[in-house]
Amino acid sequence: MNDPIPVLRAVDGGTARLLPDVDRARAWLLTLDGSPQSYVDLDDPLHLEFEYARRLAHTVDCAAEEGEPLDVLHLGGGGLSLPRWIAAVRPGSRQAVAEWDGPLNELVADVLPLPPGSGVTVHTADARAHLESRSSESADAVVADVFGGARVPARVTSVEYAREVRRVLRPHGVYAANLADGAPFAFLRSQLATFAAVFPELALIAEPSVLRGRRFGNAVLVASRAPLDTAALARRAAADAFPARVEHGPALRRLTGDARPVFDEEATDSPEPPGGAFSLG
Repeated sequence: MNDPIPVLRAVDGGTARLLPDVDRARAWLLTLDGSPQSYVDLDDPLHLEFEYARRLAHTVDCAAEEGEPLDVLHLGGGGLSLPRWIAAVRPGSRQAVAEWDGPLNELVADVLPLPPGSGVTVHTADARAHLESRSSESADAVVADVFGGARVPARVTSVEYAREVRRVLRPHGVYAANLADGAPFAFLRSQLATFAAVFPELALIAEPSVLRGRRFGNAVLVASRAPLDTAALARRAAADAFPARVEHGPALRRLTGDARPVFDEEATDSPEPPGGAFSLG
């Protein structure tokens, strides 16, 4: 059998590349304009290569009893790594994905097709617009992994957006968002203040080096109306190959400091990563 070769395609968001992993027979890295977006192993949907994806998975998995099917809304799709993982871990789950880039969706469907009966439906739609179209209290989890290039778009960072997330979630539901920032954390702190204005329960999952301001990196914001099982989250995050901390309560309020909630009219994209922090050499 011939070795797989890279796939290059122009999509609405730039140039997408699917790069085969030489160490795993049917695994692919998806990049967009050089920035890693997703990693998919077609033979092993439980393999989540990126640490932030594992932290999103931990959050969703701690939201309900083990194996219980969930209704999940994904804002941002990429290669559909997390929907594949949830379909494998929680069979019978119903998942909707809103990914605005139609040609990217076609590329993923062509090269990285979902398994039959996955329960995953992909919509070519803007994340915020699709969220606003959803029925109230229709999701157990909303997962946001929305990036324009390497930046989180302003339209998914405001109080108005957070209120829509709260409307769509069931009372026990959980929100998890992949964010990116570095010291002095103006963007991250504003997001904590924004979601604290809408949700009574918050947590943040990130590597200690990021939280200490030593480098720019990912942080997963978690929000809910119901109490969060931060102890379970902390155990899982600490056991990963790159251990992370779970901040909540007073420590999280100290990190938030005097940051103010952000509304639509003043919302901005997350900062540009310094020096191509998320780019491949």
